Amino acid sequence: MAYIFTDKDKNQLKKKGILEEKIAEQLHYFIEGFPQLNIKKPASVDAGILKLDKASKEYYVKRWKEYLKTDVVVTKFVPASGAASRMFKDLYAFLEKDTTTPTTEFEDSFFNDIQKFAFYDDLNRVCLAVYNSGVDELLSEGKYKEVVNMLLGEEGLGYGDLPKGLLLFHKYLDKRRTSMEEHFVEGSMYAKGKDNKVNVHLTISPHHEELFENLLEREKDNLEKQLGAQFDVSFSIQKPSTDTIAVDLDNKPFRDEGSLLFRPGGHGALIENLNDLNSDIVFVKNIDNVVPDSYKESDIFHKQVLAGVLIDTQGKIFSYLDKLESKDYLLEDLTEIENFLTNDLCITNSDLEGAYKEQIAQYLIKKLNRPIRVCGMVRNEGEPGGGPFIVQNQDGSYSPQILEGSQIDDDTAASFADKATHFNPVDLVCAIKDREGRKFNLLNFVDKKTGFISSKSKNGKPLKALELPGLWNGAMSDWNTIFVEVPIDTFNPVKTVNDLLRKEHQ
Repeated sequence: MAYIFTDKDKNQLKKKGILEEKIAEQLHYFIEGFPQLNIKKPASVDAGILKLDKASKEYYVKRWKEYLKTDVVVTKFVPASGAASRMFKDLYAFLEKDTTTPTTEFEDSFFNDIQKFAFYDDLNRVCLAVYNSGVDELLSEGKYKEVVNMLLGEEGLGYGDLPKGLLLFHKYLDKRRTSMEEHFVEGSMYAKGKDNKVNVHLTISPHHEELFENLLEREKDNLEKQLGAQFDVSFSIQKPSTDTIAVDLDNKPFRDEGSLLFRPGGHGALIENLNDLNSDIVFVKNIDNVVPDSYKESDIFHKQVLAGVLIDTQGKIFSYLDKLESKDYLLEDLTEIENFLTNDLCITNSDLEGAYKEQIAQYLIKKLNRPIRVCGMVRNEGEPGGGPFIVQNQDGSYSPQILEGSQIDDDTAASFADKATHFNPVDLVCAIKDREGRKFNLLNFVDKKTGFISSKSKNGKPLKALELPGLWNGAMSDWNTIFVEVPIDTFNPVKTVNDLLRKEHQ
């Protein structure tokens, strides 16, 4: 039964740029749920993950460096809109306690090593300004909560309300860098074009746009001089049209003071932002996964490896498409291309048996003429992240997919527990143009049936929220995908503030 929207509802939808049909589709998912995925198996180095030897890696690095000398546009795409509040959840919990002194291992570590943080000098400055005492003096007096309040609160540094991109992550002898600046440095080392230009695009919250712009204005010239690069930096926000409607427990639209309640659709909404880029190649990496210069070597090398695999694969695909679309092919050519799909792209389909040559060719064209992504996968050592799997598609074929835990039911997860060897650290290199140099419309390659529903609340009232297919999950479901094993030292996320005390961030 169709939901009847009021005139006020319709005006609200119009203002956000959301069609009524889209809301109807979302309400349908709340009622019917999302179909269960048919997961064949976790990907591994035996099936689905490419494990390269040293010579192969060096070959792909060389291929990438040669590619950068051509007239191509390469962009580093960094989702950076998330607030850093979750980084400090343990410190917020400390503020809520009755005790005024550290009682947990996390709290002890934070206070004992507080001088090691890159933000220590700034924290000391605001403590002196407000309390006429520095950090060390306040701690010696047992004023632990005062120090935490100066770090997180508006009266101090306000880190609790800032995005991770604006936090000081690393300190050097003569400087300190935020995570945003570290991404600029990274980009100059593997994404600098022949004109020394480095394109960096960050998705940010509109509330923080001015702060990002201010940081860029302060540091851009210095970074360009240090790195011999010219940075072309752009920002975008998550589009209001990608917000999703919330419902009550009866699957009726949830209302807040008479208005429909919408929630951000998750990082999957950023496929729209990615789709707006006019680039040949795009690197995708999370804002908090950066390291200081002393640890960058492996990271840079393996980014180049992934990019080399990408353009090498793209070259083969373009060559095959030329042959297929010219119709100048023999049966053995089709067999060769089928083998490429099976062996290189890990796409399998048993429905081609007995098909005509022309039918096979059309199927191959459809499978090849798509965006391409190469994804770094690290050995599973207990870190958080989605996993690489071989999954059945709507057309019956199987292909590599990145799945989050929320997409896998408990029984399936249990059966794969001892077989899942790798996880996804969000380390992607993408090719988003066809062989004629035309941009793919990335929205055409999203599997809308791979979203999920979560339980939330508003003003104490329970509600259900809908998450769009994740950016590197269902939003890229219909891409050609290659998984490549990369070492664990390329993955150093900062999920809590104490992660900055790890040796990889010092």
